[in-house]
Amino acid sequence: MIITRATEYSIRAVLHLASRYPAEVVSKQEICAAEGVTPAFLTKILQPLIRSGLVRSKRGVAGGFALARNPDKLTLLDVMQAVDEPLTLNLCLLEGHQCERECTCPIHSLWTTAREKIEEVFSGKTLSSLVAERTQREQLVGGAAAD
Repeated sequence: MIITRATEYSIRAVLHLASRYPAEVVSKQEICAAEGVTPAFLTKILQPLIRSGLVRSKRGVAGGFALARNPDKLTLLDVMQAVDEPLTLNLCLLEGHQCERECTCPIHSLWTTAREKIEEVFSGKTLSSLVAERTQREQLVGGAAAD
């Protein structure tokens, strides 16, 4: 399983929105500057999140993006699934793929168990908890730099 660059940046953008929740909207420029992403790429990576209902957009001069749902209720898994990141360790576990060795392969059940554990880890982290963790880490780094 490799997390794509688009998924990584999607997560970063959503975490930025979560840190500003319940802001009406956050400008594209703010998100780009904070997360190191180009405006064109941000627009591209937010589209699946908008379609899935996790993010909403507002057009115009005062436009931007905002979380559509409370970050206490959204998990990292929700974001990854919205951007269509397959959580699989092997091709045989991809949805719609029929593994001809599933019945006899001693590893198939291990792949399945590993995927379930990964989903469990990602579904156990809400956006709010990740924002709090990032804030705490930034304070520790900032405090260490001041010493």
